[in-house]
Amino acid sequence: MTADQPLLEVSHISRIIDGKNILDDVSLSLNKGELKVVIGPSGGGKSTLLQCVNFLQIPNSGDVFLAGQSAREMGRHNICAFRQKIGMIFQDFNLFDHLCARDNVAIALQKVKGQKKALARQRAMAELERVGLAEKATMYPSQLSGGQKQRVSLARALAMDPMVMLLDEPTSALDPELIGEVLNVIAQLSLNGMTMLMATHQIGFARHLTKEIIFMENGRVVETGPPSMLDSGPGGGRAAEFCAKLAEVTGR
Repeated sequence: MTADQPLLEVSHISRIIDGKNILDDVSLSLNKGELKVVIGPSGGGKSTLLQCVNFLQIPNSGDVFLAGQSAREMGRHNICAFRQKIGMIFQDFNLFDHLCARDNVAIALQKVKGQKKALARQRAMAELERVGLAEKATMYPSQLSGGQKQRVSLARALAMDPMVMLLDEPTSALDPELIGEVLNVIAQLSLNGMTMLMATHQIGFARHLTKEIIFMENGRVVETGPPSMLDSGPGGGRAAEFCAKLAEVTGR
């Protein structure tokens, strides 16, 4: 990876499922420390894009490069090592119900990185502290709010020392009053230099934290630009139209 090379580069990826183009020739890049936000209507391909970035879904064509290394060239046996470098935050938390918050964070360190339990738990506590949940370490998912569960998911991803974080609408399953606590953690991660690609409908959040918005529809990148492209008015594009309709529905 050279100094002027993106940390993450998505190059002309397409994904076909049951004969339908879910992704159609999508390209984007992320520099180190950059946060970019993907918006667009449901079914537009945002979640599939994020899953293809870390090869949870295999693109039918195109490639993904992390620090200049091709995911395709790694081969099936080495793809797990590639995925370890990319943290993934899902909409529905994906926590283990039988493990407390601390052990939900520690388990990947033990199983994937082979750390001893004591060391893994020590790192887990540090990451729970980072997301403001150290006092909830021994609580189980059933005892946590939705916002707390998502912060445990963030701590779990951070414990693996990812080069890039992918966030798939991380607040969509939360009650309105819980959204802020998750967005505050994401904002702090961004300010501290974490490289992130996030799909979200939180337009106000996107405006304040990113320099580039990616608007997707029907599996394609339709528009990219600064947050100002979301403003309605003369000459406004498809992204501005979408945001105006979203504001009508949400009252914001």
